[in-house]
Amino acid sequence: MLSFPNCKINLGLRILRRREDGYHELETAFYPFPVKDVLETIRSEALSFTATGLPIPGDASTNLCLKAWQLLKKDFEQLPPVGIHLHKHIPIGAGLGGGSADGACMLLQLNRQFRLGLEVDRLMDYAAQLGSDCPFFILNKPCLAGGRGEKLEPVELDLSGFRLALVSPGVHIGTAWAFSQCIPAEEGRSIRDIIARPVETWKDQLVNDFEKPVFLAHPGLKKIKEQLYGAGALYASMTGSGSAFYGIFPRDAGLTPPDASLFPGHFFSFV
Repeated sequence: MLSFPNCKINLGLRILRRREDGYHELETAFYPFPVKDVLETIRSEALSFTATGLPIPGDASTNLCLKAWQLLKKDFEQLPPVGIHLHKHIPIGAGLGGGSADGACMLLQLNRQFRLGLEVDRLMDYAAQLGSDCPFFILNKPCLAGGRGEKLEPVELDLSGFRLALVSPGVHIGTAWAFSQCIPAEEGRSIRDIIARPVETWKDQLVNDFEKPVFLAHPGLKKIKEQLYGAGALYASMTGSGSAFYGIFPRDAGLTPPDASLFPGHFFSFV
């Protein structure tokens, strides 16, 4: 069976407070973005994992696709071994949730392929065991997110009337480091209220709290955001803890779209 896990962007990201369990309470909105990996599973005599495309750091045994199979196998003894092949296209370590998307998609794929009969709520429970962002990819539609990112509320938000640009410079930003640099603050206007208003009003209101420390540590990254605005973006932001950026552009045919040449050496997609 073949599927195509897509990534996500964060529309705003606020770090509200540090929790007693060591995690941070946050507020954000997740939005699906159509840059995709390719995931294939076939019944096999033994569980295996191979990958092509962008190199995936770390030991293959820790990949979330394998962990998803192992998680389901605990509760479904009849689940057979599979050969897993992942073609990686979503930039890695960029705040796009590509690994989380792959793990969640693996759960969905195994559920369909082997008729496990899992409903959405149960799949989301499994996904939450894989990682904080994974439950979003079970729903895979615009959502407000709270908690560590696992508390989801679908929201009416449609950006199909715009064009979206994605730029990933390939700079790795450690998530733990990024959180350690942020000063939590609960004051401020809620993301729910901001995204309910027109995109044209977001520029000075919808903030990603990770941008400030990331720009201090990597001053060159701020230029990407400036270039997106210079190319005509109505709104531009870093996604997640970085280092990828996106821009939301009018769909008006008379406007010049951003040119990939503005971002030499960077991953670039315009949809």
